[in-house]
Amino acid sequence: MEAMDYEGFFKERLGALHEDGNYRTFADLARKRGGYPVAAHHEGGQVSDVLVWCSNDYLGQGQNVDVVAAMHTALDECGAGAGGTRNISGTNHYHVLLEQELASLHQREAALIFTSGYVANITALSTLGMGLPGCLIYSDALNHNSMIEGIRYSRANKRVFKHNDPEDLDRLMSVDDPDAPKMVVFESVYSMDGDIAPLDEILSVCEKHNAISYLDEVHAVGMYGPTGAGIAERDGVMDRVTVMQGTLAKGFGVVGGYIAATTALVDYIRSYGNGFIFTTSMPPAVAAGALTSVRYVRGAQDLRDRHQERAQTLKAKLKQAGLPVMPSVSHIVPLLVGDASLCKDASDALMTRHSIYVQPINYPTVARGTERLRITPTPLHTDDMMDALVAALVEVWAGLSLERAA
Repeated sequence: MEAMDYEGFFKERLGALHEDGNYRTFADLARKRGGYPVAAHHEGGQVSDVLVWCSNDYLGQGQNVDVVAAMHTALDECGAGAGGTRNISGTNHYHVLLEQELASLHQREAALIFTSGYVANITALSTLGMGLPGCLIYSDALNHNSMIEGIRYSRANKRVFKHNDPEDLDRLMSVDDPDAPKMVVFESVYSMDGDIAPLDEILSVCEKHNAISYLDEVHAVGMYGPTGAGIAERDGVMDRVTVMQGTLAKGFGVVGGYIAATTALVDYIRSYGNGFIFTTSMPPAVAAGALTSVRYVRGAQDLRDRHQERAQTLKAKLKQAGLPVMPSVSHIVPLLVGDASLCKDASDALMTRHSIYVQPINYPTVARGTERLRITPTPLHTDDMMDALVAALVEVWAGLSLERAA
């Protein structure tokens, strides 16, 4: 047997990504405090300003002066890091305050924070699925990779139900052992298409079959509901969800993830979840910034209103220009390209010719043939910025002979 050529293997696999147009590159950007959505673009020793249209800092909270000030204060008080895992270095007081605030936001007994939403999903889902004897997990077909991986690590038996289809979920659950522990895992806002789950109907199926409901509100917290608790709050069903999962990196503009549930369930994850036990905890300055952001956003309905208006205004402008806006009932504005190489070409042309940054979204993030530019307007994007974006897109679409809207 011939010895393995490791470098050759890596280069071959990277070459395959290049060949099918799915090799990913990332712009070297530095966001400008006080100037966002303008960022500094570093390339070839040169620095130029670009306008960012694809950030997940949906409300611009990463630029909130109170959030930045809170992080400075905590940094001066506590230093840079948390000192290790909470099992070793203890729980910083900012962790305690943030968890109390998140539990209050979702009207739950307790909350637990993690270093990211990805870690929160993997830890909570793997711990629950592995610990509940004979657990069956039902997963929406378009769930995020973090949820898929958490289920996989649990080694529990998995069923996949059709996207946003309560009837298919009910059909699958009806043929399984009625006494087996069950967990239904789904999202509220799906980040690539911008569609929203029928929460009431899915939760009714969960209740019919005595199943735990695990709801990922990552792309909704901060932006929906009277206090920004998400779609479940907006739809009046938050009290029916077993586990709420969210992020501090999107609507709240910092970083980190969390779950909120009963005291016993949260303590179970804290006590058995490897992704919590063995990971260095969130730096105090990050927790302080997130805490300030959550408190601010809870009372900022005007910010939520402005955000929704900006998204609807941009969709209207794009449609009026004959550009192929994909259907979306949320703040996410996907623009269909349908080809991996052309999607990257469109992104590159926007950057080089118009100083506009929109990252291409290709496989495996979305299915082949549905490649797109995913645009996320914030309350900080003005009408003039939108008009410049639309004009640039029209020029790029013509230059690449991309399909226009039907």
